[in-house]
Amino acid sequence: MKLRHAISQRFPALVSRDFAVFWMGHLLSLVGSSMQNTAQPLLAYRISGRPFDLGLIGFALTLPTFFLAIPGGVLIEHVEKRKLVILMQAVMMIDTLVMAILTLAGMVEIWHIVLLSLFLGIASAFEITARQAMLIELVGREGLPNAIALQSTAFNLSRVLGPALVAPLLLALPAPGEGWIFLINSISYTTILLGLTLVRPKFTVQVATRSRPLLAELREAAGYLVKNSSVGFLILAAATLGIFAFPIIQQVPVLSKDLLGRAGDSKSIVDMRNSLIYTAQGLGALAAAISIAINNAAGRRGRRLLLGEAAFILGMIFIPFSRSLWAAMALIALMGWGAVTQLATMNTLIQLHVPNSLRGRVFSIYLWAIQGVVPIGSLLIGWLTQEYSLSSTAVICGMICLVVIGWIQLFKPEVRRSPG
Repeated sequence: MKLRHAISQRFPALVSRDFAVFWMGHLLSLVGSSMQNTAQPLLAYRISGRPFDLGLIGFALTLPTFFLAIPGGVLIEHVEKRKLVILMQAVMMIDTLVMAILTLAGMVEIWHIVLLSLFLGIASAFEITARQAMLIELVGREGLPNAIALQSTAFNLSRVLGPALVAPLLLALPAPGEGWIFLINSISYTTILLGLTLVRPKFTVQVATRSRPLLAELREAAGYLVKNSSVGFLILAAATLGIFAFPIIQQVPVLSKDLLGRAGDSKSIVDMRNSLIYTAQGLGALAAAISIAINNAAGRRGRRLLLGEAAFILGMIFIPFSRSLWAAMALIALMGWGAVTQLATMNTLIQLHVPNSLRGRVFSIYLWAIQGVVPIGSLLIGWLTQEYSLSSTAVICGMICLVVIGWIQLFKPEVRRSPG
């Protein structure tokens, strides 16, 4: 009883059996996805050797969110969210299975990776919004901040475990090792699918009946953002990061091979360096997620948002000065901490502000800002890195983020205010 009481005090969301079952299945699935996210850029960069292709793959993965996230938010309010998440997870499992088969057969080419990334992005555009909107149905409004933090913890724990497993697996598995990793990821989707079939939400939000045109429902959400500047400027900050900041992570293979490379480096050395950098990012992100899950008090959220933004942007600006693996790992870990700190805090602030009737639509606009604009950033950063260098790109984009985010924090302090 004492243990249960302690858990309920620190992690109130885990008191919900439905959330605990979903969380465990999602964690195991995320480890597989993180393994693929680490191995796939290595495979792509080895096939073509062009930084632009890494940006192109990121462009394909996030392009569907640009077009589908906002109308998807309207759709999600009119369907049962759990069933939609199950459907989209099944589509993602099939997508990764096809990728595994192509790679193991020795047939994979860049255009295969781009096309399958596009299909994966289409499923993700609906799945992410539906899954986030589903959380309140599993834990209720009081447990929502902790559920968001615990989901972030699962995601970032996978970003430690996934990359850490990739390098030894690539050494141990028969060639092509990336194909076996993709197969493992495909199998891992069964864990979240099983968890979702066992879940029976107790705080179900009534599915809205469709009575108005799509544009009318979107205008209502846009009107809410205009009237509630705290949410509106959070979404503006998210869009700035989505274009100029977060796509820089897609260039980690360039950092590990070119910026930190030494003459005579073998493929296994580059793979290990790449894996260590991704692991460092995951460790920083995991530290942030755990700290938020343990203590997500309303009074800390504004300061936490500011510190997260500063950590990511400054880490990005100082990337060009990291001439050793350990310095690069420290900066990437700082960026990982900053990314999760600000995103989890933004997510919590937005979901607590927004009424249930607008949750799907407003969150879809936030998703569009944080991921839908990433195709633009992926191509921009990929092109800048190829034409100039990763060092120049990191400094230029970091300074743009510093100016925009700094202005919002200085002149729009309402973004740091929590409703409770």
